[in-house]
Amino acid sequence: MSRSVPELHRLRRQASKLGVYQVLRANPNLRRKARQVRLLVLDVDGVLTDGRIVLDDQHQEWKSFHTRDGLGLRLLLASGVQVALLSARQSASVKRRAQELGIPHLLQGHERKLPALEELTEKLKLDWPAVACMGDDLPDLPLMLRAGLGLTVADAHPLLLQNANWHSSLKGGRGAAREACDLIMAAQGTLPAALETHFK
Repeated sequence: MSRSVPELHRLRRQASKLGVYQVLRANPNLRRKARQVRLLVLDVDGVLTDGRIVLDDQHQEWKSFHTRDGLGLRLLLASGVQVALLSARQSASVKRRAQELGIPHLLQGHERKLPALEELTEKLKLDWPAVACMGDDLPDLPLMLRAGLGLTVADAHPLLLQNANWHSSLKGGRGAAREACDLIMAAQGTLPAALETHFK
């Protein structure tokens, strides 16, 4: 059943009070940077997961992903922003998760992440101001410093917290990526439409 017009107006008003809007109103430079984003690049371990790697006796690797992050990434993709996952490790579970979410750019096994991302930006014909990078530890720092928008998680290494343009209020693997997606969509004016798709 579709929601009534007054109820949708009420939902829009509630959405306008989300924390990401308050952050953007208080930080015009952050809002300007987020408006330019056309590609969000995410580290996996420590951003989409809590950073722990579970290895069983059969040499299988287990990772845990948060469903809110998944929905946020789907909404961001639907809004027109591309998404890439960039990891130093190789993982079948990450490949499966990327496929489930419809993420077209999966870069695994890149210990030196910057050259891999440079290749992707050239392929997509994107300048660095159009790129947002979210990481949690030192291998991600060069990406964050190069990107137009450097993002990190609440429990990141202190150097990333000091150098990021913004950090989530939530920890990695606990909805931090969803906050980043909401931030970008809020800055670009696409968040209300993304929310409303679930009430039609």
